[in-house]
Amino acid sequence: MLLIIFNCIFCLAFLAFAYVNLDDVDAALWVTIYMVAAICCGLFVFGLYYPWVYLVAIAFYLVYAVILFFSKDGVRDWVVKYNRPSIVETMQAEKPYIEKTREFFGLLIVAAALAIDYFAL
Repeated sequence: MLLIIFNCIFCLAFLAFAYVNLDDVDAALWVTIYMVAAICCGLFVFGLYYPWVYLVAIAFYLVYAVILFFSKDGVRDWVVKYNRPSIVETMQAEKPYIEKTREFFGLLIVAAALAIDYFAL
């Protein structure tokens, strides 16, 4: 029952994340990323579970997160070069590292939610 509640919450959250990314420059990528996660969580609520989809999605999210971590003005630069300033003060990504750092953590959240489902069954 707890997994059903968890998946309902994350399905709605990922739908909201997809919605707020509709006006982004790379909307096709991020709406797809969040919609895949929302669909997986939504299907899980109805007892439909496709392990290979979870594995492919988790692998993609983690590989992309590693790319964002090491890219120029990515998470590593945010920590080392910029000394971890706040990335949540404003919704506008005014500094070069803000967008990639936020995307990195979004990918970790999505991968973690799907990994919980994958390993719970």
